[in-house]
Amino acid sequence: MMNNKTRWISFLFALVILLATSGWMYYLDQQRQLWGYLPLFQFGSLFATLLLLIYPRFSRMKNKDQLLVAAVGSGVLLWASFPALPTTFFIFFAFIPLLWVEDKIAAAHEGMARWEVFKYSYVSFAIWNILTTYWVGNTALVAGIFAIFLSSAFMTIPFVLFHNTKKRLNEKMGYAAFVAYWISFEYIYLNQEISWTWLNIGNCFGQYPSWVQWYEYTGVFGGALWALVANVLGFQLWKNYEQKHTVEKSGAIKMAAWIVLPLLVSVVIYTQQEDQGPAVEVVVVQPNLEPHYVKFSLSKREQLQRFVSLSQKALTDSTDYLVFPETSFNRVDYDAILRDRSIAPIKSMIDQHPRLKLITGVSTQRELTADEPHGPAVRTYERAGKTRYFEIGNAAIQLTAKSGEVPVYIKSKLVPGAEFLPYREVFFFLKPLVEKLDGSMAGLATQAERENFSGPSGEEIAPVICYESIYGSYVTDYVQKGANALFIVTNDGWWDNTAGHRQHLAYARLRAIETRRSIARSANTGISGFINQRGDVLQATKYNEAIAVKGKIQLNNEQTVYTKWKDLIARICSFLSILLLLNVFVKGKMKRK
Repeated sequence: MMNNKTRWISFLFALVILLATSGWMYYLDQQRQLWGYLPLFQFGSLFATLLLLIYPRFSRMKNKDQLLVAAVGSGVLLWASFPALPTTFFIFFAFIPLLWVEDKIAAAHEGMARWEVFKYSYVSFAIWNILTTYWVGNTALVAGIFAIFLSSAFMTIPFVLFHNTKKRLNEKMGYAAFVAYWISFEYIYLNQEISWTWLNIGNCFGQYPSWVQWYEYTGVFGGALWALVANVLGFQLWKNYEQKHTVEKSGAIKMAAWIVLPLLVSVVIYTQQEDQGPAVEVVVVQPNLEPHYVKFSLSKREQLQRFVSLSQKALTDSTDYLVFPETSFNRVDYDAILRDRSIAPIKSMIDQHPRLKLITGVSTQRELTADEPHGPAVRTYERAGKTRYFEIGNAAIQLTAKSGEVPVYIKSKLVPGAEFLPYREVFFFLKPLVEKLDGSMAGLATQAERENFSGPSGEEIAPVICYESIYGSYVTDYVQKGANALFIVTNDGWWDNTAGHRQHLAYARLRAIETRRSIARSANTGISGFINQRGDVLQATKYNEAIAVKGKIQLNNEQTVYTKWKDLIARICSFLSILLLLNVFVKGKMKRK
């Protein structure tokens, strides 16, 4: 047991780090400088401070120090499994320490076992969330804290349910429930307003696409199934070793086969996979307009000149597409796009290249009359004694040489907290606070269906905007509507030069495999470039550089199994979860009788 003196020294040390980090972040904010990795130390020291403060009453378990170390171990291993660290293989045994903790709690038969499981699992998941996604604090500090600690709490739900199922039924059904419940949780989380799916297990393989070429059949839930079953097999192997002090050869072979065979299949597919379809020449622009301070300190004219200068250096008469990042131009009138002062000069440049199309992100504003249908994103303001109605959208547009048509796609997978308030009907009482912070309860406008941009040669391009690219099933909607390639426009500069932008790129590589679509990726800053149909990154740019890169991508027409069936594995697991929970409910009723 940790003695009182050691605990207080550790507590004071963590508190000093928390206060020093917070003070330094405040100073940098006043100096209009970025935070970088400082939120990692702030969030980590905050969690450590709280944990050490409640340590004496944290758990009733006699061996709580051992259990706590194991829970921390799982959190660290889960973090180490995710991009941008090269230790992805840890995912195959990252849950084993936490499964050991649950097993020890279940064996102790002490009261409130579910509460004990919740506390230890929360420690694991909080550490995982903090170490992997601390960078969200660079965008919005309070929202980042809320996202990390709330997401950690959500993750405990399938784990506590697994514990309860194992207790009511048997171990075999319990560990099957662990896999089914976790995948079901990810699937539900994927489709809710509070949706933060960055840490879905299958995403961890984004750094090594050669491992998961079969995602074209299963999507990321295939990766989750692969990793979770491996953890269950590994824990059974460890538990057997604890009891018999010898390694069970059949169990070791079973686990090795489960891990290695899908890996070998994937490598074979990877070596044989070739890009399909006709090629087009694409220029991707990375303007490097830092979004916190630089973008809003430069005049629109200076920003426009940077876009034009970078584009003209790379454009040729054979260039088919030019791609600018998310929200390259702000507050563009939805009904008069070509008359915007920023868009008009760009359109003139496009017209000088007869075959050229530009796809760019813009922030749109659309005025509405009182008689028009008003969606939940409509806002109001007063002018000349009258109430005016408008809505703001995060959009992508296509400008075509010698054409006055401007198709518009409005981003529809919005970032919770940053772009809209989830469940605003429930949290209506927060309106005064949100407005005081210069926010809006309305959020951004969306559109119901995915929409592609058509080219004169019959090609269809999917304009995927930022956060949308981490949703596999969502991206397949574009492909089902005929998209031959994915153009991702994003702004990863909000997170500074941390792991966030590298993780975002890694997840885009998985979309290429799932759909077998080439990707052109334009980031404001971060990593721009191209991704081929097997997930390889080509001509990747560096962070914090203004550059345009030119390459060729191929336009594929074939649809993958995953595109047609989407998240079938998750739906099957959800059905099994319902059956398991019903079984647990019935057994519980019978026991009480």
